[in-house]
Amino acid sequence: MSIAFDAVSVRLAGAELVHDLNVKAEEGEVLGFVGPNGSGKSTALRCVYRALRPSGGAVLLDGTDLAVLDPRTSARSIAAVPQESGNDLDFTVAEVVELGRFPHHRGNRPMTAEERAVRDEAMLRADVAHLADRGVLSLSGGERQRVVLARAFAQRPRVLVLDEPTNHLDIHHQLQLLRQLRAESLTVLIAMHDLNLAAATCDRLAVLARGTVLHLGPPAEVLTPEVINEAFGVTPSVVHHPRTGVPQLHYDI
Repeated sequence: MSIAFDAVSVRLAGAELVHDLNVKAEEGEVLGFVGPNGSGKSTALRCVYRALRPSGGAVLLDGTDLAVLDPRTSARSIAAVPQESGNDLDFTVAEVVELGRFPHHRGNRPMTAEERAVRDEAMLRADVAHLADRGVLSLSGGERQRVVLARAFAQRPRVLVLDEPTNHLDIHHQLQLLRQLRAESLTVLIAMHDLNLAAATCDRLAVLARGTVLHLGPPAEVLTPEVINEAFGVTPSVVHHPRTGVPQLHYDI
């Protein structure tokens, strides 16, 4: 499924956080959002998983305005891993992951054997199966992040929205997640601060500043010293990975 921002603007508390955003992720594409703090990355993604409603324009799922879909219908297609996933209730890991199946059935029916298999597969993919009976409040930040990923996998979405998903993960689990994104046929929208990881993961990058897109294109085209200076106010040295050719940015301190 494709996701498109069609002239999306978001105004909150008198401030326009996103302005006339026009960008489309095609089916199966990994589209990265990069930019400085306050550039509108998280605000834009929150419109996709309906934590925010655009003040203007529309977010289109395969050409259909999300605003006309009921939340359960859109949740069958779109799963999200937000930057902060607060949970004050000490559910077990398995119980949290089971919540990913909620959009797919009605009422309080017990989980079927098929749904339990989906849950178990999701926990394996996120490397939390060994934590299934642990309470989530007893977990580290990185472990909780992987539980939220497992919940999203259990939704069996067509579109996956990830807002800084590697923040709390160790390098092993960072690479594991990013390799999975490259191997899947999902449409992925991902906001990242680490430009080198973004370059290695994404098909295209949207460089945001002041709530709109400055540049859009493959990493090799947009991760240039000139673009990074325009967006971030710093000028990196750019080299290319000796095996993959992916651009890598280095900074003088």
